[in-house]
Amino acid sequence: MKRRHFLASGLALPLLGVPALAAPTPLKFRDLYVRGRQLTPQAQALNGKQVQMIGYMAPPLKPEIDFFVLTKLPMSVCPFCENEAQWPDDIVLALTDAPVDPVRYTDLIRASGTFETGFDTDPKTGFVSFIRLRGTEYQKL
Repeated sequence: MKRRHFLASGLALPLLGVPALAAPTPLKFRDLYVRGRQLTPQAQALNGKQVQMIGYMAPPLKPEIDFFVLTKLPMSVCPFCENEAQWPDDIVLALTDAPVDPVRYTDLIRASGTFETGFDTDPKTGFVSFIRLRGTEYQKL
């Protein structure tokens, strides 16, 4: 697919030499794990690729942070504020390039970013994650 430039007249002209940007691959929470912390082949294959997920933003720990937790189901409390037994096993840490503008925990969002798997510890917060989206952009649906 070639990128096109739209003129004021509405005509679309291809931009020569500019590759089309690939759309992020849709990824559903149910496609993350086979069981426990064993990733599905699909999730393993998407490591390092652009993905798009739909879910809910868990309430943030504090204002002006550059990450949020994407969850399959709405959560009225921050998952990091609960003990380990209460954490959902289908959370995704979403790291942003700017402070997060929170949305209501009951509002669905679409989040896109680079999908990463494997344990990692954030140097600023000390949070450990197994699945992440880096460079996350999001919008309320």
